[in-house]
Amino acid sequence: MNLCKICHAKTATMTDIKRGSRYYRCINCGFVSLDKAFITDSKTEKKHYAKHNNSFECKGYVEMFEAFIEKGVLPYISEIKRVLDFGCGHTPVLAEILKQRGLIVDIYDLYFFPHGLDANRSYDLITSTEVFEHLSDPKAVLFDLVQRLNPKGYLILMTQFPPEDDEAFLNWWYRRDITHISFFTPKSFDIMAEEMGLTVRHIIDKNIVVFQKI
Repeated sequence: MNLCKICHAKTATMTDIKRGSRYYRCINCGFVSLDKAFITDSKTEKKHYAKHNNSFECKGYVEMFEAFIEKGVLPYISEIKRVLDFGCGHTPVLAEILKQRGLIVDIYDLYFFPHGLDANRSYDLITSTEVFEHLSDPKAVLFDLVQRLNPKGYLILMTQFPPEDDEAFLNWWYRRDITHISFFTPKSFDIMAEEMGLTVRHIIDKNIVVFQKI
């Protein structure tokens, strides 16, 4: 039996007949995960990321981050000095835009900037955009990030919430990315927040979650 990675409740199985893959949806919190047998290897994953046109030359990519900052970060910017952009990709566009707003920004990415984490440094804000859907152990990563937050610090995630209907999920464009393996609901985020000393301040546009450390 597969139990939910977030709340450990029972899950229901969804099968993608065309691709021959399986997903598990939690019957309690709604979290959806790809069966580990179908998770791509790290070499293939890195090659996939490297193909992304995520740079300042991509207008839509820049606009996505500007909207993210306006909606998620600006309401709290007076309380923020030092930032960690966790999972910045091969071109740290978000980090550069935040620097332009006068913030001190560190970057980390598993494949492209793997040496960016200082164990002795803490942050007023940690951003992680389009990252958590790639994680096989999201609770462990979230726990580590919370340890790096200053008291009352903010953690702002961007990731798409999955459709509640199984058929709609299996036809959903977002899950077709071969590296997208974890899909969160507001309830799954509430559960993790309560366990890790966070409060959910806001959920914006069904894809941005603003946490604050208690």
